Parts: sequence; structure tokens; C-alpha cells
Amino acid sequence: SMTINVTWLSHACLLIDTGDATLLVDPFITGNPLAPIAPDAIQADYILVSHGHGDHVGDTVAIAQRTGATVISNFEIHNWLLAQGVEKAHPQHIGGGFDYPWGRVKLTIAHHGSALPDGSYGGNPCGFLFYIQGKKIYHACDTGLFYDMKLIGEEGVDLAVLPIGDNFTMGPDDSLRAVKLIEPACVLPIHYNTFDVIQQDAMAWKTRVEQETNAKAVVLAPGESLVL
Repeated sequence: SMTINVTWLSHACLLIDTGDATLLVDPFITGNPLAPIAPDAIQADYILVSHGHGDHVGDTVAIAQRTGATVISNFEIHNWLLAQGVEKAHPQHIGGGFDYPWGRVKLTIAHHGSALPDGSYGGNPCGFLFYIQGKKIYHACDTGLFYDMKLIGEEGVDLAVLPIGDNFTMGPDDSLRAVKLIEPACVLPIHYNTFDVIQQDAMAWKTRVEQETNAKAVVLAPGESLVL
């Protein structure tokens, strides 16, 4: 089977190249001090938006309009995006999955907020569980620890993408507990170091993950990739 390339563009933003399609998650590029690429340089077939906060919706509208990408989000954000001039969008909601040409994605719960940048109601925040070529990627997006991560882990997760920044999301301690609940083969830390209030030592976290769990922890610099 084809390899899946996962590139971290800093914060919660991932670029997943499935070989069939390019998926962009939470494209916070403009205004992001760690972003390794300009928004105009990003190609995407699909954009996924986990919740309404500006550091996750980010450049979604501009990138979607330029590339013609289809945006996947909850129903409330879907309606808001259409009103912003996004032409192609597919609404889902928590617990619901849908089969796309490149694979399947299911929306998971996330414990967070979701107000949109203009104050509009953004529905419930979510995470994403991707099923691509027999591989499963769980992008927890912005969330606190929740015990139902164990249920997500029962799917057999190849890569878990977990926030470690604290203050707004799980920190190192709770994300380590999340790894123990999910039991992924590999884990990638996100949502740290973008702002002063979420500074973390990812290498120290990696050491703990690999000492206390069976997961391999991969720490990427913004713009770096891992292969599944």
C-alpha cells in the first residue's frame, strides 16, 4: 500500500498526504509565529476544522477558495463557512463517520469550546479519527483528558496526535494518561510553544511516554514529517 505522510505545520495543523489526496487539519498559518509555510503555498484537497476558535479555523476560508478544497466540519461550522463564501463543504457531527474517496473520517468528542471568530455559535468541538488504507490516525485536536479515549483506542490507533500545551488543553501529565488509555503505536505532540502560555519541553515528554508506555513518541519541528 502507499505510505501516508504526516507533516506538522505547528500548533494543531497537520498536512496528511494519503497518496490519493492531501488533507489539511486546522490551518492556523497567518498570525502563527511557528508556521513554517505561507498559506498561499499550501495545496489541499480537503480541509478539516475541529472547532471554531481562530487558531484552528485559521486560513480555512482563503485556502478553500484558492484550492477548491472541500471543508469537513461539524454542521454549525459548515453553515458558517458557507456564509463566508466557502463553496464546497461536508457537514458531519460527533460520532458520525463518512466515506470519502481517500478514506473515512469519524468525528469524536473533545472537551473544549467552539465559538467562531465573529462570536457565532460553533457547535461542539471535535477530534478526528481517520481510517486511511488500513491505518488509523486519531487527531484529538483541542481537548482535556477524557476516559472515553479508551474507546477510541479500542479501534487500534496507529498514530495519536495529542495536545500537550496545558492551560487551554491537556498538558504533559494528562496527555501521558491519554497515551495509556489509547495505546497507540505512535504518538505526536501538538498545541505547544505557539504562545508563551503553552510552552512545554516536548523532548522531556517524549522520554516519559517511552519509559511509561509502549508507544513511540515522535517530536517534529514545524514543517517536518513522519511516515505511516
